[in-house]
Amino acid sequence: MLKIRGQVTRWTAVLALLLASMSSAARAADTRIVFIDSAKIFQDYKLAQEAQQQFDRQVQNWRTEAAEKQKVVDQLRAEMRDQGPILSTVKRQEKEEALQKAIQQYEAFVQEIWGPTGRASQENERTTSEIVNQIRGVVEKLAGEKGLDIVFDAAGGAIVYADRSLDLSAEVVRELNERVGQGTR
Repeated sequence: MLKIRGQVTRWTAVLALLLASMSSAARAADTRIVFIDSAKIFQDYKLAQEAQQQFDRQVQNWRTEAAEKQKVVDQLRAEMRDQGPILSTVKRQEKEEALQKAIQQYEAFVQEIWGPTGRASQENERTTSEIVNQIRGVVEKLAGEKGLDIVFDAAGGAIVYADRSLDLSAEVVRELNERVGQGTR
């Protein structure tokens, strides 16, 4: 589910461009900059944890279903191997067709779930974007309240060093989790 790297990289790039575009040293001296660690926020945010657990359960169900389909394929292959030489031509052809059908069903299922545009990818994207939007909303709210100009994300790797007192992550997590406790998102 942590498919946030791409979104984090975009945030970091936009913020870096904003910083680079500041024209005067005086403006830079007045700029209030903090950072968050979105990976830590995802780890500590209750709804993100729940979403990850739900996604993991769904993936496990898909894996179980795929294993069952694979088991059918393996069973038909074993039957063909063991019984093929003694089967009549018609029975052998029926078994071969059943095997091919089972293989096609298994492969179609795997593509439907884990293919590039499969259900796993879609569900991951849907859940992740919901969580990212909630985090972004809280970050924007806190930045406005604190008069901040720029908020970087340390998870993107663009921050080599920052004073920990500038880390807004704990406040973001606290606010997000308070919203969960109040029943709002």
